[in-house]
Amino acid sequence: MTDPGPPAPFRDMHDFDASDERFGEAALAFSRRRIRLDADGVVLGRPVPDEEIDRRVGPSITEGGLGSAEALRIFAEVLEPACLSTDFPRYLAYVPAAPTEVSIVADMVVSACSIYAGTWLEGAGAVWAENQALAWVAGLAGLPEGAGGCFVSGGTIGNLSALVAARASSGGGAAIVAGESSHASMRTAAGVMGVDLITVPGRTLTGDALRPVLAAAGGGVFAVVATAGSTNLGLVDDLASVAEVCRQERGWLHVDAAYGGAALAAPSARPRFAGIEHADSLIVDPHKWLFAPFDACALLYRQPELARHAHVQKAGYLDLDTDLAGPDDWNPSDYAVHLSRRARGLPFWFSLASYGTRAYGDAVEACLELTAAGAEMIRRAPHLELVAEPELSVLAFRRLGWEPLRYGAWSRRMFDAGTALVVPSSHDGEVILRICIVNPRTTAADLQMVVDSLAQD
Repeated sequence: MTDPGPPAPFRDMHDFDASDERFGEAALAFSRRRIRLDADGVVLGRPVPDEEIDRRVGPSITEGGLGSAEALRIFAEVLEPACLSTDFPRYLAYVPAAPTEVSIVADMVVSACSIYAGTWLEGAGAVWAENQALAWVAGLAGLPEGAGGCFVSGGTIGNLSALVAARASSGGGAAIVAGESSHASMRTAAGVMGVDLITVPGRTLTGDALRPVLAAAGGGVFAVVATAGSTNLGLVDDLASVAEVCRQERGWLHVDAAYGGAALAAPSARPRFAGIEHADSLIVDPHKWLFAPFDACALLYRQPELARHAHVQKAGYLDLDTDLAGPDDWNPSDYAVHLSRRARGLPFWFSLASYGTRAYGDAVEACLELTAAGAEMIRRAPHLELVAEPELSVLAFRRLGWEPLRYGAWSRRMFDAGTALVVPSSHDGEVILRICIVNPRTTAADLQMVVDSLAQD
């Protein structure tokens, strides 16, 4: 018998051996250290020029490979420090993230199981868990029994997918109507779909402002988009009056609650969302304020069958008539602009199941209470002035006496020192500062530090 010789090198990539065991232990140790860091241990991080990373790492993709130990060393010593930690307590720009410890570990578990979660046939258990998490979000919004959808990567894909379903259900249409404070992804969606975006002036969208715009647009509008937590100021549109106009006009109402929808978990904030229960579709991003890892956007439809009609993909290899999945299968790939997908909602389910929904409500309430305390700090500071009274967890304010360039210079100094990330924004043509609080580890002392630094500058 001929000796087959040593195994082909590529087989090492798929055969678990002692080196993989060592790598697993080292990677788990690194992950434990990172997760274990408390509010004082996490550092902000900083981007590094490309040439500096090149110099420190050297060639990383080589014919023979560097080995897993060396790859992990490069990541731990060079690459990860060159990324910002969005869970840093004074990461207060954009919309930060603060995933729970369980959700972080669960993300590793999900990856280890190599689950394809596009169909019930291939990922029934994962899809069931994702649907449980979706049902909780739908219940918070007051959507009827039978509402459902899937998890997508983020608000941009969630909004686009919902609007594609809206146009398909209307039989066509050439325009979307949204408030002036709607997310930039509305322009992206309109461009991708080849339709017009009509904006209604005003900080928040109301039914009274919407009605004449719809009348002027004629019959070409296939969806109205309301915002439940605008990114810049954190304001909620008048959902009840907008929903009433949409019902009268028999139009599709989509609610973009990517950031603000998490506040539905907090009893004190729920009255602000009156009318959201009438949405035909809505999105909420758990990776923003529901403490899940990137990336997870909950996309929900009042009548999922309308979305399925719009999104289901047909192909010979997809249309086999078999009994493998069963008659009541639910395929997440049928409800958005995607096909292949990981079980991105599963870490969120792990966290919800582990901690319970009361803990989520308490955590969101803590962020709202801290925002109220921060607003009071700004009111008391003679050098600062609120731009808008906070409705959720965004503080928008101006530094009195400053020209635009001073905002950027102050922000840069705070960032370079690793103290905080607070970046300038703009509103009505004016440069302002904006703080977004979604991390329960952020404290009043953190906010006071920012306020005091603005007095000293």
